Amino acid sequence: MNEFENLVVVQNLKQYFPIKTGVMTTTPLKAVDDVSFAIRKGETLGLVGESGCGKTTVGRTILHLYKPTDGEIWFKGKEIKTKADLKDYRRQTAMVFQDPYSSLNPRMTVSDIIGEPLDIHKMYANKQERKEKILELMNSVGLNSEHANRYAHEFSGGQRQRIGIARALATSPEFVVCDEPVSALDVSIQAQVINMFDELQQEMGLTYLFIAHDLLVVRHISDRIAVMYLGKMVELADAKEIYDHPLHPYSKSLMSAVPVPNPKIARANKRVVLTGDIPSPLNAPSGCPFRTRCAYACDACAEAMPELKEVSPGHFVACHRTEEIN
Repeated sequence: MNEFENLVVVQNLKQYFPIKTGVMTTTPLKAVDDVSFAIRKGETLGLVGESGCGKTTVGRTILHLYKPTDGEIWFKGKEIKTKADLKDYRRQTAMVFQDPYSSLNPRMTVSDIIGEPLDIHKMYANKQERKEKILELMNSVGLNSEHANRYAHEFSGGQRQRIGIARALATSPEFVVCDEPVSALDVSIQAQVINMFDELQQEMGLTYLFIAHDLLVVRHISDRIAVMYLGKMVELADAKEIYDHPLHPYSKSLMSAVPVPNPKIARANKRVVLTGDIPSPLNAPSGCPFRTRCAYACDACAEAMPELKEVSPGHFVACHRTEEIN
């Protein structure tokens, strides 16, 4: 494994939550089921899929906010296993949460919110250095020094998300998981925040896992895109490739729903509408989880989950019938 090329490597990751289904019985909810991928240094990997497909759980499990049920997480060529590994890993990674309203402590000032990671990891020599670092972080996300002693409730959603981003960057991380960081914001603010993520990536050499369900946002910011369905990864390719030539039936449906600004092209585009509802992850179909909504499902789909195979350079698909249907 080349540690300089892949910053984060995830192998056979599983995250099962025990759900009480009777007086004495529990059933595992397979939120993430055998997912593998790698994120190269300096790139943005977009992770998309419908609500409830396990995107957020993947992000949180990679950062060990949830203890993985099974699988391996490698960072800079080293597997994260022991408590010592985890402490070092936590300093070099961070997360920007979806909801800027509930992810900030209402009793803390902006200065204390941003300074908390610095306190935990003891990253300053004296109070003056702490203050300078906090003001520098605020400046890098477009907040000014007079905001430092205010409380989170005094800010708009966009400003709160900037506070959350400054907090995430406090320890100078290399890898940041962005969990739908703009979905709770007004559309006019979304573009500003997305552009800020881009600028920060250039300045600080950051690597992102960018989780979202807005496909236009993902296309704008991602180098590569992974598509998830019911805890499984079904397709992974370069952003342009997956938009122009989706191969998995589920990806085709997702991409056909992306609005196109040109009315002529939009009219010519055929919308691929899925029938049926997403099955419950507590009672997922056997074999390929998408088969209950797939127009191309055959007997083989019920028997085994297709493996994620490379069908062209850098384009991976998990489908038994990829060659037939494309």
